[in-house]
Amino acid sequence: MAETNKTGLIIIVSGLSGSGKSAALKSLEDNGFLAMDNLPVQLLPKFLAIRKESGDFMKLAVGMDAREAELIEYFADSFRQARELGYELRILFLEAGDQVLVKRFSETRRTHPLGIEGGLPQAIRLERARMAPLRDAADLIVDTSSLTAARLRELILERFVQDQNRRNLVVEVLSFGFKNGLPPESDLMFDVRFLPNPFYVDQLRSLDGRDEKVRDFVMAHPEAQTFLDKLTDILYFVLPLYQKEGKSYLTIAIGCTGGQHRSVTLAINLFERLKANFTGNLMLRHRDII
Repeated sequence: MAETNKTGLIIIVSGLSGSGKSAALKSLEDNGFLAMDNLPVQLLPKFLAIRKESGDFMKLAVGMDAREAELIEYFADSFRQARELGYELRILFLEAGDQVLVKRFSETRRTHPLGIEGGLPQAIRLERARMAPLRDAADLIVDTSSLTAARLRELILERFVQDQNRRNLVVEVLSFGFKNGLPPESDLMFDVRFLPNPFYVDQLRSLDGRDEKVRDFVMAHPEAQTFLDKLTDILYFVLPLYQKEGKSYLTIAIGCTGGQHRSVTLAINLFERLKANFTGNLMLRHRDII
């Protein structure tokens, strides 16, 4: 993220309680961001206006969540004012599945900020509904259900800290399994369940798409090669257009049934093709490999 023509970089860290917001703020703080948790949303433009007078580029990470009753009512206006002051503002929204959140609260013995009248599951559902407008406005949505603290930190560093002196598009190629749910962070999603499934080949079932035997099986089918050729052509056309429009992050999700074989193979092959010609920042992730 370039520091030119901008007064500062503001990362709004928001999402559901128990989804990892504190860890995200800490990661940004450890990497040069001024971190503030639960700053009242209406005070944000006033604080930024004061800091702008110093003339120094500022990197600020602000935690905002359902603990502030007025957040949803005022965030759009406050964020607009921040951008009008010349700040680049990005919204990171963290979430997790209901059962995962219940387990995390049980393990830490914390109470939910919305209270427990009606039970913890009800509080989680209420918060999810209340925070929906901010989620819809987010630049990046991360489901932390299956992420370790280390992987969350790594993801944040990749998206918000590394290569700040270059305004290149960050592209993530992501494999996933439909049976485990759609990845909310995806921008472009492709279904490769039309390909023959290595799961039904006894000697391949226990392997995954990182194994050469699985990759050879999948790519031996002409339709797999044709799909990869056409997908690559589309991406070579649209990626420069996304860059031109100023998009910072793009997640290309490729899904099969379980996220073990076909999607992994196609994601790896696509990543290798893009790596040869794409000038931006490129990442590869397999969400559902056990």
